Amino acid sequence: MTASNTPPKDRVPAADPSAATPDASTVPLPPEKRGGLLRSTAIFSVMTLLSRLAGFARDMAQATLFGTGGAMSAFIVAYRIPNYLRRVFAEGSMAMAFVPVLNEIKQSGDRAALKRFIDAMAGALFAVVLVVCGIGMLAAPMVARLFAPGWMEQPELLEQTAAMLRITFPYLLFISMMALSASVLNSFNRFGLPAFTPVLHNLTMIAAMFWLAPRFEVPPVGLAWAVTLAGFLQLAVLWPALGRLGLRPRLRPGFSHPDVRRVGRLMLPTLFSSSVAQVNLIVGTAFASLLAAGSIDWLYYSDRLIEFPLGLFGVALGTVILPHLSRRHADADATGYNASLDWGLRMCVLVGIPAALGLLLLAEPIIATVYNYGRFSGVDTRMAAISLTAMSVGVPAFMLSKVLAPAFFARQDTRTPMRAAIATVACNVVLTIAFTTPLWLYDVPGAHGGIALATGLAGVFNAWLLWRYLRRSGLYRPLPGWGRHGLRILLASVVMTAVVLALRQWIGEWTAIDSALMRVVWLLLVIAAGAASYGMSLLAAGLRPRHLRH
Repeated sequence: MTASNTPPKDRVPAADPSAATPDASTVPLPPEKRGGLLRSTAIFSVMTLLSRLAGFARDMAQATLFGTGGAMSAFIVAYRIPNYLRRVFAEGSMAMAFVPVLNEIKQSGDRAALKRFIDAMAGALFAVVLVVCGIGMLAAPMVARLFAPGWMEQPELLEQTAAMLRITFPYLLFISMMALSASVLNSFNRFGLPAFTPVLHNLTMIAAMFWLAPRFEVPPVGLAWAVTLAGFLQLAVLWPALGRLGLRPRLRPGFSHPDVRRVGRLMLPTLFSSSVAQVNLIVGTAFASLLAAGSIDWLYYSDRLIEFPLGLFGVALGTVILPHLSRRHADADATGYNASLDWGLRMCVLVGIPAALGLLLLAEPIIATVYNYGRFSGVDTRMAAISLTAMSVGVPAFMLSKVLAPAFFARQDTRTPMRAAIATVACNVVLTIAFTTPLWLYDVPGAHGGIALATGLAGVFNAWLLWRYLRRSGLYRPLPGWGRHGLRILLASVVMTAVVLALRQWIGEWTAIDSALMRVVWLLLVIAAGAASYGMSLLAAGLRPRHLRH
């Protein structure tokens, strides 16, 4: 292996442009785009911001037009199940196992070997996910009963869920192939387009709400069709981009390919570890089906808001840092590996703590501003605010896990995160039962808040376990300056909290603001004031932009 990040460029001769079908071994590896981790993360975050803004518009339209409960709850379950499996076969387990092996082959400079591996991996993934989709569609009624046990006495609701599951399951096939394409592009530092494709998903869903859903007797069925269509569109955008790299896969199932088998062995332990948050949400959904009508919806809308800072920065940072860490490991650069990991953890704490505080302090104003229109009532707003407040405690930990888990995956160690994930899921189940059961038995409103709090605390437990394993194994050594970094963040957080609480007290009850425009204006002003006070406090405490560079 080479000691540089840049693959050798002249190891193989250039392709003859006059050849109709050039031999794979004669085509040089495409050049990588240069850029630091902060710049790459910023590009990913900007694209993700566009997606999240489109997602807010989608959620606002969905809440306003369809409200909560009934067929809408059935759609949320039918959407959440293939969405969970997406984390297994797409950007979760598959990507975490695939990217380190891909980078190892890429670092060798053997373009032909790289192309053969991508072809074999794409064919194998397509075949496996196609079978999973078929089984899921055939067993849809059983799957619906498994993930919504509280609906056993509502056969119509279970039937609607099963029918929509048959429609949404093919989404898994499209999105898995899209994720493989995105992983290849990310490995060549092409982060922008893969990060932008979720915008298509949200725009497709919004269009379906106004044009497709009204054409069905049960309108949410139109949303189920839109999910699958959105997956196809995302794949259609990324597939040509692979062609521009000369790496568009030919679907040749390569189950016997040694590197595909290695990815398969790495994937098995990551089935839980790369998607522990989604597993906890599925557990929460099952428990919520036993509670008051609308509980599944309130948790869903809370989770969508939690995903905003997590996707904007946590997922962006984890996506960018995985190929970087895997290259450091492939180059046997332990110092660079440790420095990159330390930088990622500092950035997570710097952004995660104010994000959590903002969601906690502004839970009801955010819910009221985004969702409280049309069929989404004031009661829905209060109930969703309860779960958002409770779940926000886990935001910094969710972000940290997005960096801590890739630290293991980059070294092709998938067993350690698996052990942490199994312990985390067990912790989540225990906490959910402990928090929710008394509230449910005594018919306390907002029992779903216990599920949200359990999810947040389980995230804290998962991050702590991953950090502890890294420290005990000697893979991570904190660099000097953490004490000063923590004090700056603490000071800035106290100032931000005081500013936000003062503005909330001055504005008064949020739901009393009749104008949707004024709600948005006031919310943006409060968020801007909080962010500005946080940033200025950090500057006053001595933090400078150069400290954020890797």
